[in-house]
Amino acid sequence: MDYINQGLSNEEVEIRINNNQVNYDTSIKTKSIPKIIFYNIFTLFNMLNLILALFIFLVGSYKNLLFLGVVICNTLISTFQEIRTKLIIDKLSVVTRNKVKVIRNGINKLIDLNEIVIDDLLVLKAGNQVVVDSIILDNEVYVDESFITGESDAVLLKKGDLLKSGSFLVVGSCKAKVVHIGEDNYTAIISKDAKYIKKTNSILMNTLNKIIKIISIIIIPTGILLFLNQYGIDNNIENAVVSTVAGLISMIPEGLILLTSTVLAVSVIRLSKYNVLVQELYCIEMLAHVDTLCIDKTGTITEGTMKVKDVVLLKKVNIDDIMGNLVSNLNDDNATLLAIKDKYKKKDNYKCVGTIPFSSYYKYSGVSFEKEGTYIIGAYDFICKKEIKELKQYLDYRVLLLMHSNTFMDDKDINKLEPIAIIVLEDNIRLSAARTFEYFKKQNVKVKIISGDNVKTVVNIAKKIGLDDINSVDASNLSDEELKKVVLKANIFGRVSPLQKRKIIEYLKENNKTVAFVGDGVNDVLALKEADCSVALASGSDAARNVSQLVLLDSNFDSLPYVLREGRRTINNVERSASLFITKTVYAFILSILFIFVNWTYPFMPIQASLSSMFTIGIPSFILALEPNNEKIDNNFLARIISKAIPSGLTVVFNIVFISLLSNLSKQEVSTLAISMIALTGFILIFKISKPFNKLRKALFVTIILGFSLGVIIFKDFFGFASLSIKLLTYIVVLLLISIIVFNLVGLLVNNFIEKHPKLFKEV
Repeated sequence: MDYINQGLSNEEVEIRINNNQVNYDTSIKTKSIPKIIFYNIFTLFNMLNLILALFIFLVGSYKNLLFLGVVICNTLISTFQEIRTKLIIDKLSVVTRNKVKVIRNGINKLIDLNEIVIDDLLVLKAGNQVVVDSIILDNEVYVDESFITGESDAVLLKKGDLLKSGSFLVVGSCKAKVVHIGEDNYTAIISKDAKYIKKTNSILMNTLNKIIKIISIIIIPTGILLFLNQYGIDNNIENAVVSTVAGLISMIPEGLILLTSTVLAVSVIRLSKYNVLVQELYCIEMLAHVDTLCIDKTGTITEGTMKVKDVVLLKKVNIDDIMGNLVSNLNDDNATLLAIKDKYKKKDNYKCVGTIPFSSYYKYSGVSFEKEGTYIIGAYDFICKKEIKELKQYLDYRVLLLMHSNTFMDDKDINKLEPIAIIVLEDNIRLSAARTFEYFKKQNVKVKIISGDNVKTVVNIAKKIGLDDINSVDASNLSDEELKKVVLKANIFGRVSPLQKRKIIEYLKENNKTVAFVGDGVNDVLALKEADCSVALASGSDAARNVSQLVLLDSNFDSLPYVLREGRRTINNVERSASLFITKTVYAFILSILFIFVNWTYPFMPIQASLSSMFTIGIPSFILALEPNNEKIDNNFLARIISKAIPSGLTVVFNIVFISLLSNLSKQEVSTLAISMIALTGFILIFKISKPFNKLRKALFVTIILGFSLGVIIFKDFFGFASLSIKLLTYIVVLLLISIIVFNLVGLLVNNFIEKHPKLFKEV
């Protein structure tokens, strides 16, 4: 049987399936539902809470187990949201799942990765990712192995060479025989790196991890010392345990972790409605910081399709015959060749003896025929150094030259060619892109167009969609140093090589820019990998989709404003709500340390702390976190949280110390006054972070005050509060007025300290 044309038969495939010689399902998957449930239950904070609850249970103070209700709710909500998000991502991932073209029974067919069997005959072209180790059976191809080796230079592979899984074709096409499957593939990279998603440098994640690490270190020794101190006051083990647990549970910001994961999960769900697939959760946060958006014009300004506008003959030739035979023998399916194929019908009256596949590096392709010689078609400024006067009127368009030689040649001989025709192409403009560009301009996001096309062509297109303040450069003649100098000023880059695209992103980042890159082709992969946030069009190459953190499933550039808004909403609202959680951690930590060294009974119980937490943290944080918020943010996430949390936390400490010094109050009155001042300080903070008020924030503010008041008044016996006497109300009013002054004074001092010592709050 002619294997290279027929591939495997159905019987041969069946034999291999029965012998378990089938490629494993190697696509990157979301966590399974049992794993999601397991990891949401067995968290560090849940374990700490359960241990503290066990101590409460053992001493019989059952009503103080109320805080477990919050823990259970947190776990249920986070589990539900993660499962919901998983199902959406899995559903969307089916749309972008890579298919592989194989030949079986002499017929081309597309199959899933897990349907490949050993000895299958793969059909590969430029842009395809190599999903299993295979041997090249025909042709020469250039392959990018950067996922494996880290080297960005394309490697030339010939018949008999091994195509390693995880690499992808840059130039050319070939047929290849599968030699390894599953874990036998080169370095098992299919299961690890074939879908390359780089680790996001998440400020949010880094900050939360720092908080968790610090709390994990201090909570056990603090708890032991606090228990010993409280037990030493009256030798009552129940009171000592309850007081210790009250101090420790307030230190644990478990709701902050839930809040963050929930807000990010909601973002994934919201973005899915705009046909955006999120492949890396924390890249949503990175979007909030983006101040520079770099795009390849294909699929963004243009629809990614072209049409032939004009053909100018420079020699008397049969252009229909030549172009018909060219398109018949060139297998590339880029927009340029597709436009030419639409113009010229395929012909086969010339005998092909060799092809030069298109390369984004060299900008041309060609075919050698037995009697007619060699025809090369490509970008005029790459393949012809002669001045052609007929070109001048078309410089604002994409211009190709058709060139000819009477002899057979390879890609090293193009200087010996003679121009015979000019083919003028015109991009189909995406008119809605004008609105998108205008949006980014209003959001102070700089847009830079980076294209492999002639710079005049790109400028012409940019003008059509209303881009102003154009500063363009031709990158083909720029050294790295020259490119570095113009990278901030220029907003249109023409004739950019794939390596230069990466360099541009790199130089922008060196200038403290947060860069998003939108691309769709093989030539965009290096830039996508370098960008802080990478966005691919689903209609683009496998390689571009696989390295990107976001995929626009409908390849619609107009979705990007929604993505940016979602990123800003997420980070702004999490930051605002995080200050509520960290306030509790600040005052709980200071009070726990303080009460180790003083002979005072801890002023409140866990059940009482749960009430104040519900109305000053739980409810407002979730309401505020899901609000629309499109404010541009800077990179001082930690500093902004601290600037709110420390004044609030220290105000609580001031109140607790003042209350503990009062000798004319009963234990119940101390608890009532302490919890009231914790809540009122929380309300001061919520008032500040809610400005400017809208209807939702006004309703929220009134609701939490009424809710807390009802809890203290109506359910005072359940929570162990005292009645609000004139004496207590007087203390509350006086302390509230003092608290406002203390809060603002400490706030000024903290902000002044942050301004003078910014490096202490630098986020990595």
